[in-house]
Amino acid sequence: MPPESKLTSKLSIALTSVEQWQDGTLARAQDYLAVEEPLEIRIGNNPVSVTMRTPGHDMELAAGFLFTEGIISSRPELRALEQTGANAISASTADGVWAIEAQRNFFAASSCGICGKATIESVRVRGIKPVKSDFRIDPDVLCSLPERLRESQAAFGRTGGLHAAAAFSAAGDMLVLREDIGRHNAVDKVVGWALLNDQIPLSSFVLMVSGRGGFEIAQKALVAGFPVLASVSAPSSLAVQIAREFGMTMVGFLRGRRFVLYSGPSRITGKGEDEVQGI
Repeated sequence: MPPESKLTSKLSIALTSVEQWQDGTLARAQDYLAVEEPLEIRIGNNPVSVTMRTPGHDMELAAGFLFTEGIISSRPELRALEQTGANAISASTADGVWAIEAQRNFFAASSCGICGKATIESVRVRGIKPVKSDFRIDPDVLCSLPERLRESQAAFGRTGGLHAAAAFSAAGDMLVLREDIGRHNAVDKVVGWALLNDQIPLSSFVLMVSGRGGFEIAQKALVAGFPVLASVSAPSSLAVQIAREFGMTMVGFLRGRRFVLYSGPSRITGKGEDEVQGI
């Protein structure tokens, strides 16, 4: 495990004493918990968001949040990020970025993101563009991604309480993985890493998430340019609608040797539109 992952695991995990019942016997034991703390994201001195997150990769979380929520639209608009406290990040942005439209507070549990303005019209108004990518992935490679994701979840292995998001290439190689108690935060950390490392748009990668594929996850994936969003659980109706409208491939119930294609089947090698009609 790289040093960064070891550090993140220490920040993400807390040890506590518990009473454990097993086969009629109650005994004291030590258990690991996923850490949950608030993070305030500011632009200068202006608070933008308070989100409950798992500490670690906070700069990436802040950068990803500002980008996926449309407060900044490119890397050059984010001039600097500064840790102003244990649970606070302050961003410096290009002149004019902190506009009236952006002066809205996002007070959310585990980065609920677009919750509260959850309409596809809000995505259209933001000018998010349809996915333009000739990316393709083999079904066998796609089926291998959940296990590869799980094998790399260091904190989840101890706590069982964290979501994960990762970017995978068409060959199944992992570009980046992040964990968080909030599934939306995990995605923002992945996108934030990509933004800070000049990897946007992520048009040659699959976004794989450990939970369900909800609308908030779908809109963040679209902003980052992912052509494929895959999840081990179900997507929501609104997530499927936005994926179809904006040309993103939506994969759900990706488990073992089975998955369901809700949109964009042509990116999955060998699949055609006629094979998913009626889904």
